[in-house]
Amino acid sequence: MLKLENITKSFNGTTILNQLSVDVNDNSILSIVGPSGAGKTTLLRCIAGLDRPDSGKFILDGKEFDPADDSDTEQIIGVVFQDFNLFPHLTVMENVTLAPIMVLKQDKKSAQETAESLLKELSLESHAQQYPFELSGGQKQRVAIARALAMKPQILCYDEPTSALDPSLRDAVGKVILELKKTGITQIVVTHDPEFASNISDQILKVTPINK
Repeated sequence: MLKLENITKSFNGTTILNQLSVDVNDNSILSIVGPSGAGKTTLLRCIAGLDRPDSGKFILDGKEFDPADDSDTEQIIGVVFQDFNLFPHLTVMENVTLAPIMVLKQDKKSAQETAESLLKELSLESHAQQYPFELSGGQKQRVAIARALAMKPQILCYDEPTSALDPSLRDAVGKVILELKKTGITQIVVTHDPEFASNISDQILKVTPINK
């Protein structure tokens, strides 16, 4: 279980998150919903270790940990960014295998075998040698998910995974998230779309702007 206890974060004197606490059960899907400016992405960035909260604790399986400590979180937290952040000069296969080879020190053959399995699972095996500019928005989204999963995280976070997708692709991403739940991974989804959240979530955390 991941526990957030009294997470507080301010920017330039403006409080974005104030004493926020939530428990995320293993193998569950938590959606964080709310309007723009409510702190959804700030909270996700704190969970992912991209920003440090001003105060509060993160506890994983009963032990306090620091998401911003790379030595602790290489295989704990994965992130699928809103704009995908794929490397445009690398193929799909190279995008998925780069971090496992460079960070986890996997040999190239093992990394490629894992990538092939993930791409097949996400119906991307025929796109392995394509570049990001050759892919649709939905395909890029799935490549970004495969790349995150290749790092074998315990928890996978998504920042607005459907923001740039039409309704049919939104449903397809929802199906991918629900399928991944069957593998035992815990998922945290930031979304502005309450209907999408209700379709995929075991738990919904509603956040509101503090200063409005």
